Amino acid sequence: MATPFWYNAALSLVKPLYRSRIRKRATSPEQLQQELLERFGPFQPPKNLQTIWFHVVSVGETNAAQPLIEHYLKLGHPVLVTNTTKTGQARAKSLFLKVPYLELFQAVYLPADQKRLIREFYQLYQPKLLLLMETELWPNLLDQAPNFKVPCLLLNARLSEKSAQGYAKVRGLTRGMLRQLSGLLAQDIATQQRYIGLGMAAEKTRVLGNIKFDISAPAVFFDQAQQMNRDWTLQGRKIMTLASTHAPEEQQLLAALKPALEANPQLLCIVVPRHPERFDEVFEAAQSLGLTTQRRSLGQQVEFDTQVYLADSMGEMWLWYALSQACYVGGSLNEPGGGHNILEPVALNVATILGRNYFNFQTIVDEFIQADAVKVVQDAEQAAHVLIELLEDSKKAKALNIQAQKILQQNQGSLERHIQVIDQYL
Repeated sequence: MATPFWYNAALSLVKPLYRSRIRKRATSPEQLQQELLERFGPFQPPKNLQTIWFHVVSVGETNAAQPLIEHYLKLGHPVLVTNTTKTGQARAKSLFLKVPYLELFQAVYLPADQKRLIREFYQLYQPKLLLLMETELWPNLLDQAPNFKVPCLLLNARLSEKSAQGYAKVRGLTRGMLRQLSGLLAQDIATQQRYIGLGMAAEKTRVLGNIKFDISAPAVFFDQAQQMNRDWTLQGRKIMTLASTHAPEEQQLLAALKPALEANPQLLCIVVPRHPERFDEVFEAAQSLGLTTQRRSLGQQVEFDTQVYLADSMGEMWLWYALSQACYVGGSLNEPGGGHNILEPVALNVATILGRNYFNFQTIVDEFIQADAVKVVQDAEQAAHVLIELLEDSKKAKALNIQAQKILQQNQGSLERHIQVIDQYL
């Protein structure tokens, strides 16, 4: 079923705005040129044909897909990854664009969802299977797949009530997309039912749990963290990370933490803003508070008097968690918020707190809250208080971590179930 005329007309109208947004976010002329070519063509040549193609939006979906991608690369399958965000692509490349996967792995941006571009992309790359992560459905991407005999699976599918209502407003478009899916592997029954309600054939759906629970940190980051501990003499420092933060979280949290940072020179706060275009703004916020701040992008290291370390790099989140004893997971005190994945710090035994606006990860977080395995805070002052408390009281932090590990282990196994289904298409 062809995508509706109105959808393709709307895409043509917004294309110039999309291009100008890419230009505004660009960090260098080379990076801009690469992104424009990958999004609008002519596309860079494929390293391999007949790949397993993973489409992952950003960092969260890339992390969720990581064990699957690794599994197939280890078996010798060529893998193509497409992203829609700069942070997602940086994450994918940092994980896999290295020995021993250099020849098997390629990461590019997903082209704009125009029929001509999508058709060219399929013709050039000739994938054998398209695996979409979580909620990433694009009408022309799915519409063109049958023309190239490419089965499409939606993996680790999640759909909130709010998102389902949005899809329901364009029911014809949504039903057309869902019809092109060969299978939908849902995290939970609520998600499965919402997709069926939108027109997905029930017999093509299965509930396999959430693959994010089958998470493990790449060993390289442990080694790097140990090296940093030695090189930067971090033994004895009490380290917290403010992870994936959005405006105005950094300003509010650092202001609330300032008295403790000034009173105790052992404390160190690592700040990892979610979006690279905000790195300078966050540095200025730390400076305006009079906090001694070093920057990763300048190759600076933590000195004995460093109070804030701005991790203005990409693809290193595991490293910062590996250095920390407590963390705040951002995007959850800002408005409207939505939150980010708490499972990475949990997997590394980092005592974890987050703000009250975590609806993007509602089912995951609620389970941890019920078991008293993470702490939810109402504002920046409470966040600062709880972070310092967890750093000062190792018994409290340990109790939290023990409960968190139990929940993590109870939910594992989805990865294996996903692999069994994917293998049927290979």
